[in-house]
Amino acid sequence: MRYTRTHKEETRKKLLDASSAIAKKGGFSSTGVDALMSSIGLTGGAFYSHFQSKQELFGAIVEQEMQKSCDMMAGHRESPENHVAKCVRDYLSTFHAVTPEVGCILPTLGAEIARAVPAVRQAVEQALKQTQQSWSARTGDADAAWALIAQLVGALVVARTVESEKTRKEILAASRRFLAKTIPLAASGKD
Repeated sequence: MRYTRTHKEETRKKLLDASSAIAKKGGFSSTGVDALMSSIGLTGGAFYSHFQSKQELFGAIVEQEMQKSCDMMAGHRESPENHVAKCVRDYLSTFHAVTPEVGCILPTLGAEIARAVPAVRQAVEQALKQTQQSWSARTGDADAAWALIAQLVGALVVARTVESEKTRKEILAASRRFLAKTIPLAASGKD
């Protein structure tokens, strides 16, 4: 069977997307190559025609997902009218808390990233600095920008650790209210 010119590239993209979702839901280190490959209908042996190692795949996941996470956190696609408030609401939403596979990589894989090779951590640092600069420009306060990032990620981690939906919603709502008081632009309504 002959494959198209783009088959390998398309398969790599499918593997990267599927692996990202699996890793964000259940952890990267705890998932084997066979499980990652079977998620796209291939055997484990085919993995090495796309990545040299599982760690190379992890680096590619982090690079791809950090861009998505930074867009989600800083809302680069949002209109300026209610930019900050909407980003905070969306990030600290129940949907984001209960669907880690489609959300930010930091609350789900942050601990694994912290143990990764320096190149992976450097890519994360660069993406976070861009997000911090974006928030800093909007809030006028570099410290508030870092604190906002930390609060968003931390609140989501805590919300995901509890069993009851009621407590999860309380954590998220309390964090949104705290941010609205602390960083006025994060209040609902105006930017």
